[in-house]
Amino acid sequence: MGTQPLAITAGEPAGIGFDIILQSASHLTDCIVIADTQELLKRARLLNIHIDLCQHAPDASNQLRVKHIPVAEKVECGLLNPNNSKYVLSCLDEALRGIAAGEYAAMITAPLHKGVINDAGIPFTGHTEYLAEHTQSEVVMLLVAGQVRVALATTHLPLSHVPQAITPELLNRIITILHHDLISKFGIKNPRIGVCGLNPHAGEQGHLGREEIEIIEPTLCELKKAGINVTGPFPADTIFTPKQLQLVDAVLAMYHDQGLPTLKHIGFGNAVNTTLGLPIVRTSVDHGTALDLAGTGKSDAGSLLAAVELARVQVNSKKITT
Repeated sequence: MGTQPLAITAGEPAGIGFDIILQSASHLTDCIVIADTQELLKRARLLNIHIDLCQHAPDASNQLRVKHIPVAEKVECGLLNPNNSKYVLSCLDEALRGIAAGEYAAMITAPLHKGVINDAGIPFTGHTEYLAEHTQSEVVMLLVAGQVRVALATTHLPLSHVPQAITPELLNRIITILHHDLISKFGIKNPRIGVCGLNPHAGEQGHLGREEIEIIEPTLCELKKAGINVTGPFPADTIFTPKQLQLVDAVLAMYHDQGLPTLKHIGFGNAVNTTLGLPIVRTSVDHGTALDLAGTGKSDAGSLLAAVELARVQVNSKKITT
């Protein structure tokens, strides 16, 4: 891994980001947390967790390395405050700055709350879009649960907008990025990509929609000619069966709720969201801020630990392939 720590952004301060970081502290010796130190200590006292915060690499299991970014106003568990939205984004900006400067090896993001950031008057769609804009990258959202990987052709779009968004250009770009990063960030030499159809039964030979015939199939044919191991389009209720999942290294779903319910059913609490196409490694938890659990000690840190482990794997894979 080298000497650069993995940067963990603590996310929405009123949510469970602080909780899961504190619960995982003994497993984060190669990490640096970007957060408000006083609020982190206050949450530790609330959770009855003894922790020492430091600015150097930890030399004890109860130490946590922290880069201090101050909140605007004091934090109350479960109570969103738009005045702290700039703090949340400042943590992301610090992670990006530190990676660009060679100070951090990767970034892992705890959950933030999109609504309160927008309530602060800051247009915000999500981590993925924010990082894409700030690195000027074309990105792909990929969720991972064990050996199951599901990428999304479209992300946070109303369902009525999805058919118009599925174009040859979009699919070509998404699948090319997916193919490239399965090699460079996951170490898969010849990744097998299975592609979902848009419509039920993958269009039923055009009787339930023609997007498969007119858009998806021709695009996959061109990608095969370019040397990408891609198959489909498959009905989503077929490709997500255990037998079919064993035949592919990743599945490309056409829209958010086509692919993610299955993946979260398989691995919720231990799944990881990772952004492909970035010039950096970024992983994230697969859950939200859970405001009702903040400060109660009932949150589950499994997804954060999985996100940290996947970031380690991706950093090492990048070193091997570059």
